[in-house]
Amino acid sequence: MKNKKKVVMISGANRGIGKVVAEKLSEEGYLLSLGIRNPFSLPESLSSIPETHLLCNGYDAKIPKSAKSWIDGTIEHFGRIDVLINNAGILHSFGIEDDSEELLDEMWEVNAKAPLRLTRLAFPYLRKSGSGRIIDIISMSGRRVKGNWVGYSMSKYAALAASHTARFQGWEDGIRVTAVCPGYLQSEMTAIHAPSVKQETMSRPRDIARIVSTLLTLPNESHVPEVMMNCMLETV
Repeated sequence: MKNKKKVVMISGANRGIGKVVAEKLSEEGYLLSLGIRNPFSLPESLSSIPETHLLCNGYDAKIPKSAKSWIDGTIEHFGRIDVLINNAGILHSFGIEDDSEELLDEMWEVNAKAPLRLTRLAFPYLRKSGSGRIIDIISMSGRRVKGNWVGYSMSKYAALAASHTARFQGWEDGIRVTAVCPGYLQSEMTAIHAPSVKQETMSRPRDIARIVSTLLTLPNESHVPEVMMNCMLETV
């Protein structure tokens, strides 16, 4: 997939993985459509991008109609969509015996339903591209259960299933879908929910950005369905 002013949509791009991925792809010449809850919270490293190369659109993964608004805004601004990066996600670390229906519903909405919704809405435009790409930033928690974060694991398993389903659905139309499943990453989220693991021993968001960048350079004939990245030795 050659970068000839390709348009990339990235959810949750104002911090963490999404921010770093957006910065790297901007440096490489991609046109960015960033979906974030508060468009005015964009960091300076991204807000300084020329308007011809950037759209910052209000997007809340918990509000279904905001997905269509973002898709429509991207088409109006750029006229096309070549890449969708489903990155936005949340973590509530409750266990089996916790009364946590509301937290489960919130994670299900943000981690599982929202990326599927964006994928569905972007599909017609990715099909027109002939070499459309979807990269789903999921988690190792979508591949194996480790610990007692039951709701988080459930939502990520569902997200991984949707990612592979989209891979089959879009294949004949040149759409290639990759699930990126990192383990612990240096972030505010892991600092809060995994304080026993030292941040300096974790993988870095910029490593995810390098992986995403590489995936976008691959042709249709060299597809990578899934990428696992871990800072720990595990059986897979």
